[in-house]
Amino acid sequence: MEEKDRSSQSRPPHVLIFPLPLQGHINSMIKLAELLAIAGFKLTFHNSHHNHERLVKFNNIAAHFERYPGFEFKTITDGLPLDHPRSGSWFLDMFEETMEPKMKQSLREVLVNSSPPVDCVIADGVSYSIPDIIQAGELPINGSEDMDRLITTVPGMETYLRCRDLPTFCRKLDIEDSIMKLVVKQTRKSLQADALILNTTEELDGPILSQIRTKCPRVYAVGPLHTQLNTRLNVKHGESYDHISNTLWEVDKSCIFWLNKQPNRSVIYVSFGSITSMSREQLVELWYGLLNSTTKFLLVVRPNSVIGKDGEGEDVVMELMEKSKDRGYIVNWAPQEAVLNHPAIGGFFTHNGWNSTLESVVAGVPMICWPQFADQHVNSRVVSVVWKIGLDMKDVCDRKIVEKMVNDVMVDRKEEFAKSASEMAKVTNQSVNVGGSSYSNLDCLVEDIRIMSLKKLTK
Repeated sequence: MEEKDRSSQSRPPHVLIFPLPLQGHINSMIKLAELLAIAGFKLTFHNSHHNHERLVKFNNIAAHFERYPGFEFKTITDGLPLDHPRSGSWFLDMFEETMEPKMKQSLREVLVNSSPPVDCVIADGVSYSIPDIIQAGELPINGSEDMDRLITTVPGMETYLRCRDLPTFCRKLDIEDSIMKLVVKQTRKSLQADALILNTTEELDGPILSQIRTKCPRVYAVGPLHTQLNTRLNVKHGESYDHISNTLWEVDKSCIFWLNKQPNRSVIYVSFGSITSMSREQLVELWYGLLNSTTKFLLVVRPNSVIGKDGEGEDVVMELMEKSKDRGYIVNWAPQEAVLNHPAIGGFFTHNGWNSTLESVVAGVPMICWPQFADQHVNSRVVSVVWKIGLDMKDVCDRKIVEKMVNDVMVDRKEEFAKSASEMAKVTNQSVNVGGSSYSNLDCLVEDIRIMSLKKLTK
């Protein structure tokens, strides 16, 4: 064997990670990227210009990843003007016509010009079972009276998944709708992948993982990724290592000082993620429900996330802040992992994005679920009826319901929910410890990528 060949065979695998340009996806993917960098891989993290600029603005991201030789950020346009708000359901609305063509071309250029060549691409997948539900005639949904009808064609979820628990794009009356057609087209591409990497654990999702493996045998359940990363960093660098937040928003850490003054498990944390928007009326209903419950609250209201006429959204936030001074604390954005792990927090009122759901599970914090779109409706159903660590408030926003659910989680059924959440936190945290299922699965993933890249080099 020539010297040149020998050196090329000894180089680390080159992995390109390409998340959808949304904070929840970037958050988990960048943690996976760092886990693979710790294993000694060369990493290219492919992000939109817009999101990369926000990452750089609000995090010490460049300095953080300098410690990994060969870690590189590459950026592309997401096809939208800089002043586009990128909130609500903008992504599905704009993906196929505006974003996909430009992003495909950019990715192609990165792959062709990459040196060393890319050995492995990790990208986002989508909802596999939607075409089966359509084929079985269980979609479309025929009006509001149909919302509690059971969906029987998703293996492993036949006994509890209802029409109202499907992603909101499934509520289209026309299955020829452009977004439905996009999902159906994209969703089957998951089977073309060599393997699936899932941000969950065997302990949380064992029955569903076994169903997924009937379609794609190579499945690596390596989550929760944020806890797995903390475990690996502490093993490698010790407890004092500076973990990074990956947020696209400016964090207000003053809420931690406020929490420090509150009794244990006395505060409900209220946050609906990085792109959810709500109406002025919805915010007012939520706020009155929180106020009437008599529980103290930490409420996150992102800038421009309240929809009102001529600045009414911002006005109502200022008004509520003034009226809440004795009972609550309102911030633009909170350091969520630190908040959920604070002893003063007793519950999480959440939109149930998967990152937020997992962070709550790991922290042992019961949830009130108010999902908005994408996977959030499924997640909230699982939290409430499968894991039994929370309540599901989907499709309503009424102050009396908010008050009752907050009282249930924080007062009347507090010990019941706290016990269930604590037990689930224990098994989930064990999965990422040395010898746990997710820890071992990540080791297998790393080894399999090494083997795959060596096979490519010897071809």
